[in-house]
Amino acid sequence: MTTMTETASGLREFKMPDVGEGLTEAEILKWYVKAGDTVTDGQVVCEVETAKAAVELPIPFDGVVHELRFPEGTTVDVGQVIIAVDVDGGAAPAAPTAEAQAPATPSAPAAPAERTEAPLEKLAASEEKPKPAGRTPVLVGYGVAESSTKRRPRRGVPAQQPEAAAAKVAVQSELNGHGHAAPAARPLAKPPVRKLAKDLGVDLATVTPSGPDGIITREDVHAAVAPAAPVQETPAAAVPASAPAPVRAPAPVATYDGARETRIPVKGVRKATAAAMVGSAFTAPHVTEFVTVDVTRTMKLVEEIKRAPDTYGLQGLRVNPLLLIAKALLVAIKRHPEVNASWDEANQEIVQKHYVNLGIAAATPRGLIVPNIKDAHAKTLPQLAESLGELVATARDGKTSPVAMQGGTVTITNVGVFGVDTGTPILNPGESAILAVGSIKLQPWVHKGKVKPRQVTTLALSFDHRLVDGELGSKVLADVAAILEQPKRLITWG
Repeated sequence: MTTMTETASGLREFKMPDVGEGLTEAEILKWYVKAGDTVTDGQVVCEVETAKAAVELPIPFDGVVHELRFPEGTTVDVGQVIIAVDVDGGAAPAAPTAEAQAPATPSAPAAPAERTEAPLEKLAASEEKPKPAGRTPVLVGYGVAESSTKRRPRRGVPAQQPEAAAAKVAVQSELNGHGHAAPAARPLAKPPVRKLAKDLGVDLATVTPSGPDGIITREDVHAAVAPAAPVQETPAAAVPASAPAPVRAPAPVATYDGARETRIPVKGVRKATAAAMVGSAFTAPHVTEFVTVDVTRTMKLVEEIKRAPDTYGLQGLRVNPLLLIAKALLVAIKRHPEVNASWDEANQEIVQKHYVNLGIAAATPRGLIVPNIKDAHAKTLPQLAESLGELVATARDGKTSPVAMQGGTVTITNVGVFGVDTGTPILNPGESAILAVGSIKLQPWVHKGKVKPRQVTTLALSFDHRLVDGELGSKVLADVAAILEQPKRLITWG
């Protein structure tokens, strides 16, 4: 499996790699090179956006850019050649193609080739490159699904010929997301469709697909189990010759006021987020509980650490309330490990996790993402602070990798940065709980028998009621609140 090919003329072609796991397409956001530029092995040549993240792609060889096959803003299938490089360095650059001259009407792509994954070393190297500024994500939100988004048609690109489509389906069915051989002739269908077929007892191999690229739809499954309607022949004499044809009401026409309305295409991360939230909201039975807590002592501890970070081993690290809130949640999970689980629909089992990959929801210009800190349960406070700092910096630069957003178990979303008191967060798909943190502000509070101004916030914990019952959810939330009210419990409970 390779992402590049070489022609007899010394041109090497670099193909769109599978930068996620099993994704089928990516949008070219920005080219960093043009025809005639010299490139070196490992140099980032473009930035692409998948349904999971924006990723910079490095070129895997040296040479001179001969041709950019697609302009910025074009959605390209995995396996399509996106750039040609003259490795001999002698050929003149190709004249601008129709694609580069007119982004709205790119030419038909070449026949799809094998899907590949970009080398992890290259992607890691690309994340160290500087990137244009201007992205200022805020820690808030609900997250992105781990499943790949469905294919969407590209504007202005002619439909594939049957032969090309058949070849593409054949390639995709022969390979899985890791480049290994997969079961032959596996029907193409999305997980909800597969579940529907399983519930109805339908073998997908016997279903005739009607979706794009041979994908089986829900309607196809229903059609496979629907009994064939008997054909009734009516004598011609039985039908009056003067019978009028039935009058059908005209289909409603959607109106659009271009002067007062703006339509924004939903794609990439935003599209995947929308699909994930709908799937999560209507799959996992959500329950949300709330608690308002006096966090004055926690805020004093944050200020104390900032004044003397060396005392706590946090010199040079970012210290804020989120750090202690994250630690409080990890301690609560340690005390109640049953909350850290997932639901296996296929096997009807609860999968309890003995590790915590702590997600931190972040709002970026491209949409809401939830990168997670791997094995957060095993980190000390300084290690957790370092991981949080790296996570935030990477998200701010728009360089969060797909791997960083996979495998989360629980999530924190900080809606308080917008001055919001609380909310009912939706679970990140596949996770058991999500904690929303409201704004921390002075409020009148009864303290030691007197009403005093205290730093107060409201916490909201949403959890999957298939995994977590009311008692368990209440204990976890109460423990988080108790630690933030008396942060010394981090020592005695942690």
